[in-house]
Amino acid sequence: MTNSLAITLENFQQVIIEESKNKLVLVDFWAQQVPESVELRDKLTSALANFSDTILFTTVDCETQGQIAQQFGIQGLPTVILVKDGQPLDGLTGPQTDETINEFLGKYLPKEQDILLSQANELLAANKVAEAFPVITQAFQLDNERADIKLVLANVYIQTGKITEAEALLKSIKMVDQDSSYQSLMARLELASQAADSPEIQALEQQLASEPDNVELQQKLAAQYSQVNRHDEALSMLFLLVQKDGADTASKDLLLDVLKSLPDGDALVSKYRRKLYTLMY
Repeated sequence: MTNSLAITLENFQQVIIEESKNKLVLVDFWAQQVPESVELRDKLTSALANFSDTILFTTVDCETQGQIAQQFGIQGLPTVILVKDGQPLDGLTGPQTDETINEFLGKYLPKEQDILLSQANELLAANKVAEAFPVITQAFQLDNERADIKLVLANVYIQTGKITEAEALLKSIKMVDQDSSYQSLMARLELASQAADSPEIQALEQQLASEPDNVELQQKLAAQYSQVNRHDEALSMLFLLVQKDGADTASKDLLLDVLKSLPDGDALVSKYRRKLYTLMY
């Protein structure tokens, strides 16, 4: 058996008393002559294979460790007891289906969105914003009510220039969840909004208003938009140039550069790749 620790009288104190202070300990009582108990042991071994950080899975062979079974007051097999701080917390008795096992473990194992949230936070800590984008987006799709997920997604939105989306998300945060992280993001949103409308951009927009057909000005403005994460406006402007003149390779190259700079899973990438495809064919 892998992914499980066999409990004996020698390690009983260390595992059941000491280890259970740090994490949940699941104790599975089994015996070779009770096939249902062997089946449950093997199912739990598989179910908990990737969750050793949350639950320490242990087994007691009742044929060789009868004293331990007696200490727990085991009446019959199969029996499973969940231990926290040296005390029984929950348990299962009798044969179990996959559904009842999953229902039982589901109360104590981290949910998929928790794992994704943790991954996104690790990526952000390593400054890998583009990689965090699809991860936290997936967590939000699984649970779009949780404030902790919304705050991380809003952070990613701000860092990838999705100011409107970040603003909408932060507006949906309830007052009870408006903690210091929320206040910090609101301040960053304000700064990002100001940066997105720099004097350089305003000057180019004014020039373009008086010379609307100036391709070079449009390219310069699109590049500026992209630098302050106003990607949708940049792509829209560049695509119109490419649509107007198929030989305009400079605009097309710039458009492709903007697309390359966007994170995986960004809807703008698929939208403009489709548009380019229809132009070519």
